[in-house]
Amino acid sequence: MIPMTLSRIAEIVGGTLHDVDDPSTVVTGSVEFDSRKVGSGGLFLALPGARVDGHDHARAATAAGAVAVLAARPVGVPAIVVPPVPTDGPSSVMLLEFDADGSGAAVLHALGLLARVAVDELSSAGGLMLVGVTGSAGKTSTKDLIAALLRERGEVVAPPGSFNNELGLPWTVLRADDTTRFLVLEMSARGVGHIAELTEIAPPRIGVVLNVGTAHLGEFGSRDAIATAKGELVEALPSAEDGGVAVLNVDDRMVAAMATRTRARVVLVGQGEAADVRATDVVVDDQARASFTLVCSKGSARIRLAVHGEHQVGNALAAAAVALESGLEVAEIAKVLEGTGAASARRMEVTERPDGVTVVNDSYNANPDSMRAALKALVSMARSDRHFGRRSWAVLGEMGELGPESVVEHDAIGRLAVRLDVSKLIVVGEGRTSRAMHQGAVMEGSWGDESVVVPDAAAAIAILEAELEPGDLVLVKASKSVELWTVADALLTAKPDTVTPDPTETPDTEASR
Repeated sequence: MIPMTLSRIAEIVGGTLHDVDDPSTVVTGSVEFDSRKVGSGGLFLALPGARVDGHDHARAATAAGAVAVLAARPVGVPAIVVPPVPTDGPSSVMLLEFDADGSGAAVLHALGLLARVAVDELSSAGGLMLVGVTGSAGKTSTKDLIAALLRERGEVVAPPGSFNNELGLPWTVLRADDTTRFLVLEMSARGVGHIAELTEIAPPRIGVVLNVGTAHLGEFGSRDAIATAKGELVEALPSAEDGGVAVLNVDDRMVAAMATRTRARVVLVGQGEAADVRATDVVVDDQARASFTLVCSKGSARIRLAVHGEHQVGNALAAAAVALESGLEVAEIAKVLEGTGAASARRMEVTERPDGVTVVNDSYNANPDSMRAALKALVSMARSDRHFGRRSWAVLGEMGELGPESVVEHDAIGRLAVRLDVSKLIVVGEGRTSRAMHQGAVMEGSWGDESVVVPDAAAAIAILEAELEPGDLVLVKASKSVELWTVADALLTAKPDTVTPDPTETPDTEASR
């Protein structure tokens, strides 16, 4: 964070100083919502959560080195107490179910105001370039690839994991300082208007839209509404004359249609002939890593990706387009992409055990689009010469936030597993949607024990431990709430009963403490 005095912060957020001896005290450290991560000179965010209220941890934060707390009420230590969210303030209130008194919304609104001032000051002082990335699937992988490429040209700040909402985005912004040249941000939405609000906090110059799928369909109601929300990113871009660039996936018709919604210069990416940055001659190896020829106006290069899944080709093209706009040459892009593996945990992590069992840990989250991509990657690996004849296992759990289409979507995934000839399907969970996935497999042609439904992760682990054979391949995937990474952890550790906490927990599910 750029250094700011407490009095300046209070002025920016419209807050009042409480228990502050010296208003000229400067925040020189990071802004944190977890008191265990606060360091010297930091600012602590007091947020309510499912288990604890950050206001109760204010003393611990200051004892750890925080110079003050950004809070909704006095906490007995130096604090900037912020007012309630104005009636014309942001409509996307995170932590709503934990936020009965509106304290979380007030602190988040103040955090956004603070981040916007920081962005404006850094942009005017040093020409900071902001890149925004959105889409129903692939945001995190693409963000990681973009960050890796832009590091060839200067300091980059990008979020860990999927910090992409009204807490994670300003938290990431405030990581930037006067040495930062590029700020790469994920932008997520749970409704129309949410991305527009995020672009008010951090206005991007380059915007990337990957796809319009069915993630969060239950909250949006339709794919058209999802497209409306994702397109808010390109609507927020500056004009072409002012340097705005919209990178759009031409292979997704709903994304390609967004070209008419922006004043920015449009760069199309994809495998179709209309793409400005295009992939040709795509092939996939025995680890589901894609190779392709990158073709653009600056030339061409053959690239072998280090990340897994053919769907990563589109992500790599989007990242390459951003890199080209930032001055990288084709040869540089190829070299970086070939050397960049998965940077965020539990996203298509492929690990081979000593006995030859390969675990594909894609358990961080799931929606129908990413589930289909992961299943195709699993089968691609199983059909390779290296793994030919070995069994493929799909351990799948519920996909959340699909609304009325949930049963249909889960049924379709079960059927797809059979059509792709996955050897064994283990569906984890006894809810209606989990059973729909199992029944879809059964109705599509699975029989006997080729598809089973089990109550929990422990039951899935028991089956795998009893039946896995050397050389088998196992995909583990579900929405984050299912915590199905416990299955992957058990398969890859000597102590299956030991559960490793998720290190990239999206902050909208954790209270500050």
